[in-house]
Amino acid sequence: MVQIPDDFQQLLDKPVLYNLATINPNGSIQVNPVWGEFYDGYIRLNTAAGRQKHKNLVERGGQVTVMVQDPDNTQRYLEVRGKVAELSEENGDEVIDRLAKKYIGADVYPFHQPDETRVTILIEPTRVFPMG
Repeated sequence: MVQIPDDFQQLLDKPVLYNLATINPNGSIQVNPVWGEFYDGYIRLNTAAGRQKHKNLVERGGQVTVMVQDPDNTQRYLEVRGKVAELSEENGDEVIDRLAKKYIGADVYPFHQPDETRVTILIEPTRVFPMG
């Protein structure tokens, strides 16, 4: 697995939005700002099952790009190209609750929807482009 430089791991620990790029059914690119974290060498994200970004990951080979920009220096950013190493419904609620704590200070994700299944996405970096 390609390593993310230590000083950029610190950026990933901040409550900054991760811009997730996936491939739509027609081949166009979809980019979504999402919550995320650096986890054991992977980028870990969370979404609801059935959303377009989830479908794109499942149906089109799991190739993704994630870009994170430093809010304190907009010329400093990290682009990670990778592949989905794991999509799991196991612990999905726990992961989104942890991300809610990181991003909005809430112990529990306040936007849970009835009958919603949370999916955790582990992205394995295959190319890393740190800038700044």
